[in-house]
Amino acid sequence: MGTAGGGALRLPGLHGYAAEFSPYWPGRVACAAAQYYGIAGCGTLAVLEQNEAEIVLLRSFDWNDGLFDVTWSENNEHVLITSSGDGSLQIWDTAKTKGPLQVYKEHTQEVFSVDWSQTRGEQLVVSGSCDQTAKLWDPAVGKSLCTFKGHEAVIYSTIWSPHIPGCFASASGDQTLRVWDVKAPKVNLVIPAHQAEILSCDWCKYDENLLVTGAVDCSLKGWDLRNIRQPVFILLGHTYAIRRVKFSPFHATLLASCSYDFTVRFWDFSKPNPLLETVEHHTEFTCGLDLSLHNRGQDRDEVSNGNRRGIFPFLYTFMLQTMLLFLNCKDM
Repeated sequence: MGTAGGGALRLPGLHGYAAEFSPYWPGRVACAAAQYYGIAGCGTLAVLEQNEAEIVLLRSFDWNDGLFDVTWSENNEHVLITSSGDGSLQIWDTAKTKGPLQVYKEHTQEVFSVDWSQTRGEQLVVSGSCDQTAKLWDPAVGKSLCTFKGHEAVIYSTIWSPHIPGCFASASGDQTLRVWDVKAPKVNLVIPAHQAEILSCDWCKYDENLLVTGAVDCSLKGWDLRNIRQPVFILLGHTYAIRRVKFSPFHATLLASCSYDFTVRFWDFSKPNPLLETVEHHTEFTCGLDLSLHNRGQDRDEVSNGNRRGIFPFLYTFMLQTMLLFLNCKDM
């Protein structure tokens, strides 16, 4: 089904869109992919694992439309949810050979984003769609709990706050970042974050008021929710649209981004020269990126010495052409 060598695995004919490490299994990652750049054809959920020698394909599941995002369950190590071009969400059990377990179809257009809440005491999922709505789901219930309206263009990214229960952010083609509370369907906060489509956002793991956005204008911007008049940082360096941005799970000021310029870049926004390194392994659009929660790596002192392994010890990225994944720390 695929070929692997060292830190890379190829599944020909599939174009990768998202990758997410398992919060339970070190080295295990789920990948959402589509045929024909998501314009036509089917989608595949691939579950991969890195061992000492190579990346291996543990399981794959096919869907009748392209898959654009994936998120792991926070209460079952085998369960994932994917989002699809047909407007549906699919629940999969990787312990089973067939699936999906359930399908939720309420969005009327492509669903580009899905995220499972990480705060304790709730099992909620949020999705964002080309139909300009975000929807709230409880996986145990067969229909959405609430629909959030307000964006005026496609929603590319939805991300739960890791600090505040029931709070999530969304990024859209309408050039805004919005913050929502599930107890009130109306938007809490609207930030005109860029003068271009915003393709990705993420919440800092160490500051409940700090988010980052990545946009078609090639910039990353940091936003303090207590004062949204101007960004707290702007990171420049990418030469095409930024498709995904993620904060480090271990350091408050470190993050990684990937772009249609084929690169992955590592940043420390606290430094005068924030760009730490540019990785150019990919030969096509780089669409997905994730950081492992299991491998803290070496101490922070090595950041100043230019040793990126101490910052992001395990990183998966996706190139669009053949669903090629790199475990970049192994290649360096």
